[in-house]
Amino acid sequence: MASGTKFEIALVQFAPRKGEVEANLASVGDAFAALAEQRGEFPAVVIFPEASLSGYFVEGGVRDVSMPARKVFSALQRFARQRAPKRTSFDVVLGFYEIDENDKLYNSALYATLGPQPRLRHVHRKLFLPTYGVFDEERFVSRGRNIGVFDTTHGRAAILICEDACHSLATTVAALRGSQIIYIPSASPGRGMEGFEPANVSLWREIIRVAASEHGVFIAYAGLTGFEGGKGFTGGSRLVGPFGDLRAEAPVTGAAILRARVDLEDVAVARAALPALGDLESNLPELIPALLAAEGEERVKSARKPAHNGRATPVRARARQKKSRR
Repeated sequence: MASGTKFEIALVQFAPRKGEVEANLASVGDAFAALAEQRGEFPAVVIFPEASLSGYFVEGGVRDVSMPARKVFSALQRFARQRAPKRTSFDVVLGFYEIDENDKLYNSALYATLGPQPRLRHVHRKLFLPTYGVFDEERFVSRGRNIGVFDTTHGRAAILICEDACHSLATTVAALRGSQIIYIPSASPGRGMEGFEPANVSLWREIIRVAASEHGVFIAYAGLTGFEGGKGFTGGSRLVGPFGDLRAEAPVTGAAILRARVDLEDVAVARAALPALGDLESNLPELIPALLAAEGEERVKSARKPAHNGRATPVRARARQKKSRR
């Protein structure tokens, strides 16, 4: 499964049945079984897309499909025992709608180790909730508040969910906190055309390439497929290396399991060749206070500006003009 810094991942893109959590958990188990039947060792990390247990566009039905992270973890462990090879330990990344102990709802993804010594290692809650175009996510779930980086048997990792990774600040924070590999579960509906592929696929390719090469990290992207309410999701699952190089890519449409190898030693090589992340770390102590100070000054200036716009005359000035005319 893994040797030192080298390990294999499997990116699973599939079309969940909308709102049917148990059926989708069974599909996750089917993926474990399919991987177990393939030649070679079972992959070290299996990555599933955003909202894998319910479908993405459940909107007002989010509460009906939400589960506590611990319950999802227990279900995954049960299917691992049933469908994966016995005595095999492996990690999984999976997106789902979460309900927490305070009855709040989130679009989340967990990282867990399954097998003889199971462990729920991390839960990431999506920070950036889109409310444009076909999206209205912030109406139905709460925002996450943190980008956590965590240790695994296979390096130091972070999870960003779909829109999170569209903001360069998020990948920067993950890299600054020591992440060697960033996992991105996604549900991206096809939009527009650019050449021979949907424009959103081209956009994701560029976002991932730039982030990986700038920070010297591996990025593993798992995309949802299928149709929900007339909206078609583009899979395009891929692994990009720390030089921004494409290591493996799945088709845009249809279910697929994409296997690829990771060597974390490439991270050190990439960061030595292009030390952009090291340069940023060196400048942060001076850069952040300066930026905050400049932003504070701009906000103060904006607050002091008169409320009127264009050629409109302030109320007091109009009063003086009226008095003078009398």
